[in-house]
Amino acid sequence: MPETREAPPDPCFARLELSKGRSGRRRPLSVLPLLLPVSACILLMGFLLLVPVPSPAQARAPGGTIRGRVEVRREPGGGEGRPAVADLGHHAPRDAPDRRRSVVYLETAPQAAFEAPLPGRAVLDQKNETFVPYVLAVTVGSTVDFPNSDRVYHNVFSLSKAKRFDLGRYPRGRSRSVRFDQPGVVRVFCEIHSHMSAFVLVFAHRYFATTDAEGRYRIDGVPPGAYTLAVWNDGEVRDRKEVRVAGESLEQDFVVE
Repeated sequence: MPETREAPPDPCFARLELSKGRSGRRRPLSVLPLLLPVSACILLMGFLLLVPVPSPAQARAPGGTIRGRVEVRREPGGGEGRPAVADLGHHAPRDAPDRRRSVVYLETAPQAAFEAPLPGRAVLDQKNETFVPYVLAVTVGSTVDFPNSDRVYHNVFSLSKAKRFDLGRYPRGRSRSVRFDQPGVVRVFCEIHSHMSAFVLVFAHRYFATTDAEGRYRIDGVPPGAYTLAVWNDGEVRDRKEVRVAGESLEQDFVVE
């Protein structure tokens, strides 16, 4: 008969072999000293699982702040367009668009800034036959709502390369939405009222800010480095400044003439 050989001991249990006592009888070793290292390993693994691992964005330094004021001295462009069909026989109340609002942004942004910016949701209202606000800045993937707060119908559309759409005619109290999935400048119009227009600036990063009523802006969390800071106003870039962020607050003003 072939010789029977015992299978080699399982390495996981190699230390739990039987030993001989003084009487010659085999007795099991105490497993308590062996389980202590195992318990310690389990506790350590549990601790590591509970410790939160920072994301790449959290691991980076919080960065600095760029702030300042944009003074618009140039006369706002635009003016009355061709007579609208809706105006024949009467003149509806209108508000003048705030063309002094500007957008300040990093033209050369850090590489990490282009890692899937969080999309948002914004509103471009229609009041007194005027788009409010006149300029809106959003990140790629954001959705913009176009509610109609007027007593007349509106038809919002755009022929811009970054986003072409036509929302059709809809009455007061209704709203329609557009998702902006490509960066660029989108010019918005109303098919019924030719004097109505607005801009939607779509960015591939989050380092931008729209000026307030006093022309002030603030961009937070900018990583240290050298950048080109641009100011956009009423249809085009009006000025650029080279700035260097070193982790603290940086003041940079603009004058648009």
